[in-house]
Amino acid sequence: MLAPHFPPSSADADIIDQLGHLGIIDVAWFEMEHGPLTWDRLSDLSRACDLWGITSLVRVHQNEPGVIGRALARGMQSVLVPHVNTREDAERAVAAGLYPPKGMRRGGGRQAYGVSDYYGTANDETMIVVLIEEVEAIRNLKEIVTVPDIDCFLVGPADLAQSMGAKYAGHSSHPEVQAAVRDAIKTIVASGRVAGLPVNDDTVVDFLNMGVQFLSVQTAPYLINGLKQFTRKVQTTTLALAR
Repeated sequence: MLAPHFPPSSADADIIDQLGHLGIIDVAWFEMEHGPLTWDRLSDLSRACDLWGITSLVRVHQNEPGVIGRALARGMQSVLVPHVNTREDAERAVAAGLYPPKGMRRGGGRQAYGVSDYYGTANDETMIVVLIEEVEAIRNLKEIVTVPDIDCFLVGPADLAQSMGAKYAGHSSHPEVQAAVRDAIKTIVASGRVAGLPVNDDTVVDFLNMGVQFLSVQTAPYLINGLKQFTRKVQTTTLALAR
């Protein structure tokens, strides 16, 4: 499952339309923990995703029932819950995201329009993703992965590195950080659950071979690198013509 991560300032329904018809992405990740994305924009973003059969995912800023329920009520089909460090944290995320008997979600929302059995349908279609991004979560991971109804356990190397101490902050590629990431992936996969991870061109094959099924990619580097390559071609050709 490929999940491009759109920078908060560039998340736009028109971009989803431009990419949606290509059929190359499964999930669109929208960011509300970091950046300026506001509640009123979620409905339009989710509508664009619905149009192209893309799952809309939003990272909320806290593991709170009101926050998670509000995101889903706006039309998002999936929530990414940060700072899930214990089994209790994981259970709280599930309870907030699903209706009884699986959870304690209340109210309806945009996705309920025209659906006769919305509560049952929502429980079947809502994707709950939890972030494993701190040392405490790594320590408790064997318990966390036993919580039912979580669709993906997403390991966050950058935040994990920061939680490991000043020596590792900003160095997610440090061997000790990567060792912790790989151990976490092995634990998740061995438990029969779905592991997720941010990847790039250099790492994707390796982690696919480890069993990672949810692939998060940053969209900005592809735009930046593409423009850099184009600019280099223009400059090289211009210089050659000037000789």
